[in-house]
Amino acid sequence: MSSQVSSIRSGEVWLDTAGKPIQAHGGSVYHVNDTFYFIGENKEHHKPGTNIWHGGVRCYSSKDLYAWQDEGVILAPVENDSNHPLHPTRIMDRPHVLYNERTKKFVMWVKFAGTVEDSRAWQIQYMGIATADAITGPFTLVKTLHPMGMNSGDFDLYKDERDGKAYIIFERVHTELIVADLSDDYLDVSGYYTSHLPFPGPPHTREAPAFFKVGHRYFLISSGTTGYDPNPCDYALAPLLHGPWTSMGDPCVNDTKRTTFDSQVTSVFRHPHKKNLYIAIADRWNKQDLSDSRYVWLPLTLEGDTVRIHWRDSWRLDEFE
Repeated sequence: MSSQVSSIRSGEVWLDTAGKPIQAHGGSVYHVNDTFYFIGENKEHHKPGTNIWHGGVRCYSSKDLYAWQDEGVILAPVENDSNHPLHPTRIMDRPHVLYNERTKKFVMWVKFAGTVEDSRAWQIQYMGIATADAITGPFTLVKTLHPMGMNSGDFDLYKDERDGKAYIIFERVHTELIVADLSDDYLDVSGYYTSHLPFPGPPHTREAPAFFKVGHRYFLISSGTTGYDPNPCDYALAPLLHGPWTSMGDPCVNDTKRTTFDSQVTSVFRHPHKKNLYIAIADRWNKQDLSDSRYVWLPLTLEGDTVRIHWRDSWRLDEFE
């Protein structure tokens, strides 16, 4: 999908306005003032036969969600220290960003683990927190932590726009999902948390939580734990953010292979100018060459407590009010 395309086309290579492949994997979309920002993992150097996992966090900007301009790497890798959590050979995934009105800072959380070649890396996962004065960075890593002493995997962040209170929803590695309150500055957890959707282990344990709210109802899309092999996603429903959460089943319609249309949802974006347009932001991972992973963006259909995702090769924003 290039700057000349005037629709969202899933499963294709997306190009920025300079004609280069977009590198914002495991990402999220944000709206600040009159601009959209697509922020995710820079995988341009992840090639077969290398031990490079990432090239930092990259940002793209757009006025229409179709044409994306490269804003560059906003959380840079640290290349001269192999022990630093941001070294390119160490695992860094799924950046999410919140703006804190009180501190006037953009706060980014990322997931860290060990090195690519460490077979135990996925068993010891933790969080990194970075801050910046602008959403386009540069972000500076200020701390790392294990929330409440837990190994924390895939996650999402949520801010209640009514009072500015923020939360993290993360996978307690291979056991359950945790919802935890953040501190007022968003740089830590407060210590209060609840646990949800427990499973004895892969492939049923939930990961890649993608959170959104519609009216007074809370929704959470997640996938099973099967590495980079896609599986059927599930959505859960709750009357309150801390639950109780109830699994509602697979929202994908006519997904004959039961692979979430060969993708994994990483976040859900609510369009600020469209009535009830929620977009599932997903990756179609190429585990042999993560730099060649494609993007799948699909609108959610909401009818009461029912969420449905239909495959669409191409769709336009003007289809929605």
